[in-house]
Amino acid sequence: MKLIVFILLALFSGLASAQESASPAVPDTLEQRIKSCTICHGDEDRAGRDAYYPRIAGKPAGYLFNQLRNFRDGRRYYQAMAILLENLSDEYLLEMAQYFSSLKYPYPEPAANTLSVAETQAVETLIHTGDTGRDIPACSACHGKALMGVKPFIPSLLGLPHAYVAAQFGGWRNGGTMRGQTPDCMSEIAKKLSQEEVNALTVWLPSQPIAGEPAESGTLAPELVQRCETILSGEGFIQ
Repeated sequence: MKLIVFILLALFSGLASAQESASPAVPDTLEQRIKSCTICHGDEDRAGRDAYYPRIAGKPAGYLFNQLRNFRDGRRYYQAMAILLENLSDEYLLEMAQYFSSLKYPYPEPAANTLSVAETQAVETLIHTGDTGRDIPACSACHGKALMGVKPFIPSLLGLPHAYVAAQFGGWRNGGTMRGQTPDCMSEIAKKLSQEEVNALTVWLPSQPIAGEPAESGTLAPELVQRCETILSGEGFIQ
């Protein structure tokens, strides 16, 4: 009986060893470890405008690092992100941010602009000039002339899905899961916009062609630097 047990144990041990040797070892690389991120945020083979989740490839590393910390620390809430990040260190989050910032995936083709001529002109005025009467700065003053973001902390406004842009404006205007530090620039600005202006922006932004890289921080309008210094310091919150 003991001999039979010994033979069976040896057989099972041999099968287990054979299975282990047959299975290729998973490389312990950052690219492998962030596979859970690309399930939602996509990769080069899944880039598209129709998904809800935003593109993170190529965004400024400082911006990505801040958002990862905001999700981890509860200043911005989405359950899946909170669970993934809850035990990760600042050093690891920075490594992840730098990795995604370095990626150069292709952008999707722009969506169709379904706005009227008058609506398009009104949106482009907000984008490039703003509205001084309502204390609304031009979008390009903070996000760069090409709207591709400004290093190190301000993201691009282009290449984002319509559904995501609409949800962000809704969060800024209505509160809820968008909890920012004071001053929360985007929340303040979004609340001054009419719903018609918000609707037009969510159509116009995804329709724009994409070219170039994030601008350098020295290109920010001087009068806005102080207003946005909380964000630029790395402690602020901009979605």
